[in-house]
Amino acid sequence: MAKPRKPRTSAPDPPVSAARLPWHPPAPPVPTAVLISLAALLVRVLVSVGPYSGQGAAPKFGDYEAQRHWMELTLHLTPSDWYRNTSDNDLAYWGLDYPPLSAYQSLLHGRIINASLPEAVALRSSRGYESMESKLLMRWTVLSSDLLVFFPAALCFVWAYMKLGIGGEERREGWMWLLSMVLMSPCLVLIDHGHFQYNCISLGLTLGATAGVLSRNELVAAALFTLAINHKQMSLYFAPAFFSHLLGKCLKRKYPIVEVTKLAFVVLGTFALVWWPFLHSHEAALQVISRLAPFERGIYEDYVANFWCSTSVIIKWKKLFTIKPLKLMSLSATILAFLPSFVQQVKSPSNLGFLYSLMNSSFSFYLFSYQVHEKSILLPLLPASLLALEEPRMYGWFVYFALFSMYPLIGRDQLLLQYVAVLGLFFLIYYSPGGSYGKRSNISCRAKLVLSLPFLYSLLLHITYLQIEPPKRYPFLFDALIMFVCFSQFVILALYTNYKQWMLDTHSRSIGVKKDL
Repeated sequence: MAKPRKPRTSAPDPPVSAARLPWHPPAPPVPTAVLISLAALLVRVLVSVGPYSGQGAAPKFGDYEAQRHWMELTLHLTPSDWYRNTSDNDLAYWGLDYPPLSAYQSLLHGRIINASLPEAVALRSSRGYESMESKLLMRWTVLSSDLLVFFPAALCFVWAYMKLGIGGEERREGWMWLLSMVLMSPCLVLIDHGHFQYNCISLGLTLGATAGVLSRNELVAAALFTLAINHKQMSLYFAPAFFSHLLGKCLKRKYPIVEVTKLAFVVLGTFALVWWPFLHSHEAALQVISRLAPFERGIYEDYVANFWCSTSVIIKWKKLFTIKPLKLMSLSATILAFLPSFVQQVKSPSNLGFLYSLMNSSFSFYLFSYQVHEKSILLPLLPASLLALEEPRMYGWFVYFALFSMYPLIGRDQLLLQYVAVLGLFFLIYYSPGGSYGKRSNISCRAKLVLSLPFLYSLLLHITYLQIEPPKRYPFLFDALIMFVCFSQFVILALYTNYKQWMLDTHSRSIGVKKDL
């Protein structure tokens, strides 16, 4: 007698929680990293289709024209005339005010554009040149710079971060979410590919240097960070963190003087290579330096959410003090602000402490240093993104208010559609299933209520800024209100991250001092 067949049963449907996103383990690392990178590149391409800073706004236009003009100057003039006022180089019209590496980058891009569209970078006659072809070429230079510098640096950092198990072994599964947070930073995307700048180069070099520190390649890190400083002087915001961490490591090794000497040799050698065309005379070097520190512009510009601008409503800094005492006050305040973080890393250097120190140092410069722009918030945002796995709630909060602090700038550039789209996409990824948000979110209802107040206030200001005309007596009232709310949040975040750095238990929350050194 034949045995009765067992009824065939279909496999049960997977639970909803099993639905996988790219960062759900076990995902194939290389294809998923490529997929995330391509998605980040696509977002940049779509943003770059929109308008740019100063489009059609004669006579000085905006940052787009500044970058194009620097290509024109470096292409046709000798290096000795790049930073000097001449008949062909009117420093009052977007004079070059970045270090030599930025000038070399402009020369390279100028040669590429000159090969395809020479009229776009012709000497003198190309001022204010705008066409669809030139826009495409200019946008391509930023996209290629991002792909060649920032993207590889982000991949190297994530690899080093996960290899060392920073923040605990349980964090390893979130590496693809971390990569998404770094590459999809809405502020960087909007400023570089919307407004138009090349922050991806200096930030990418800094990110590569950070990866070098984490992987214990300190000499490579020193060279990369020196290049970052020589591309944009604002990279000095990170200098106290790099200096204190590397010094702390050197002091704990067998031959500290030898270790410090090696780092100094690399730094000085890199500086000498970059500045070589300007070292033939003392005057030439001083001319470049004078262009890098434009103190005559004042202690702040526009409505930047830092200490000096926010408090100027009560204390008229520019009227009460001349440039010299303001320089001294800003220098003193900046040093006092980053000093606790600096001391902690000299005393107890650790990888996680170094990431916190990067944020605390750059925040100190943003809040208190001289001549800060609203776009400078990109600098503390970089280490905040590197801490996204360790501090997901802090990072999401910071991204929102950092982008909100640039809302008036984005509005002037007519990039509000891109603003909403990029911010929405970022938080779609940020809150996605399998992401790291909420894994440490033990916050009371009362605390959530308090935190919701500045968020609701910001939503109201978003609408008010667009729909209501400010009083004629106070034409920048809404800009000032945006500045106040963002400044308050930045101060709270800076205090929080300084506290977190000092409370680090380097023996239990990092890989250990001995192994790290």
